Amino acid sequence: MAIKQLTIFVENKQGAIVSITDALAAQDVNIRALSIAETEDFGILRLIVNDEVAAEKTLSTAGYLIKVTDVVGVKIGDAPGKLTAALGVLDKAGINVEYLYAFMARTEKHAYVVLRVEDNAAAEAALESAGFHLITDADICKL
Repeated sequence: MAIKQLTIFVENKQGAIVSITDALAAQDVNIRALSIAETEDFGILRLIVNDEVAAEKTLSTAGYLIKVTDVVGVKIGDAPGKLTAALGVLDKAGINVEYLYAFMARTEKHAYVVLRVEDNAAAEAALESAGFHLITDADICKL
């Protein structure tokens, strides 16, 4: 049930991100969530998009180094302590979170959290058994 995340290695220079977003927009790829971590010379751009296949093809053709990673998406209530509850479930199950980022839904009072963990299946099972709703690629396309 994991969702697909694109990880793009980007040179840390003016215009680099806009080149990526422009290329995706030209192919009607809509970015649903993003995270960027940078170093002095390069950045790591992580994207959740509505059409992973088109995005990967577009950016690969443009010469970008891309990795597609399965990540866990979980819907949490938009209230204090809700993220802590989800992370607590994973901690109790012995699952380490390598990184995460979140985004808000436009019409719901929920946040969506993208989690990178070593064992997606274990994380998904733990979260579902605790009553959390997991996000699918189909959910991403509806946003």
